[in-house]
Amino acid sequence: MSEFTDLISQDKPTLVDFFATWCGPCRMQGPILEQVKSRVGDAANIIKVDIDKSQALAAQYNVQSVPTLIMFKNGEAVWRAVGVHQADQLEGKIKEHSK
Repeated sequence: MSEFTDLISQDKPTLVDFFATWCGPCRMQGPILEQVKSRVGDAANIIKVDIDKSQALAAQYNVQSVPTLIMFKNGEAVWRAVGVHQADQLEGKIKEHSK
């Protein structure tokens, strides 16, 4: 949990994918996030949190559907969305919050 807090407290954006292994849309989102990471490099952290293994964390951020994407910067949630999102949109959100 402290590692998670350290990551989301950074000045650069951290995109968190709350997912479940049994979720079809989550499996679609995974490769898209890999594509985004290759595009943005070190400009942002991208991490995945399995809601079944991290139930307290999912509850803390009120994750009720998966996939839920939450972008943090300096410890605060600056953007949140549910469902599958395309690489261009996610890259744009990362750039928007990188300033």
